[in-house]
Amino acid sequence: MSTANIITISRILFVPVFLYFLVNISSANYDWISAVLFLLISLTDFLDGYVARKYKQVTNFGKFLDPLADKILIVSALVVLVSLGRMSAITTVVIIAREFMVTSIRLVASGEGTVISASLFGKLKTISQIVAVTAVLLEKYLIMIYPLPYAAFFTWIMLILTIYSGIEYAVVNRKLIHFE
Repeated sequence: MSTANIITISRILFVPVFLYFLVNISSANYDWISAVLFLLISLTDFLDGYVARKYKQVTNFGKFLDPLADKILIVSALVVLVSLGRMSAITTVVIIAREFMVTSIRLVASGEGTVISASLFGKLKTISQIVAVTAVLLEKYLIMIYPLPYAAFFTWIMLILTIYSGIEYAVVNRKLIHFE
């Protein structure tokens, strides 16, 4: 097992730890702990990619597991934030629908022996999701610094990039989707 894949697996294994703190500690006014955990887990996405490329540890398993780990972290965070009344259910459903669509296209491509890399907008979408979830977690602290609707602003950016990158993904890969 490569170092990059171990880092990716650790991202998945730490999601329940993050969720525990988000659900059980948020009411105790310690959202910053959840935010720090979320950011640290999110940073492993960049770390595993860096390690895989630098040390030539790119594997098919890693190509499969890395996007799955991202989806597990983001979708878990959004679903729990919806259950806590801190995120819109509609926004979350749009994001999950986009992830299902992209995963389905990737599965079809894989079946045809094609690997689809993330586009620039796909990467920006991931960054916007990390920023938006962090902004929601830290909203009460950010508002104390300067009273602006940080969470709403970054959530809209996340939603726009998610929709755009999903449309781009479908258009660019339309040849893989056969409508017979």
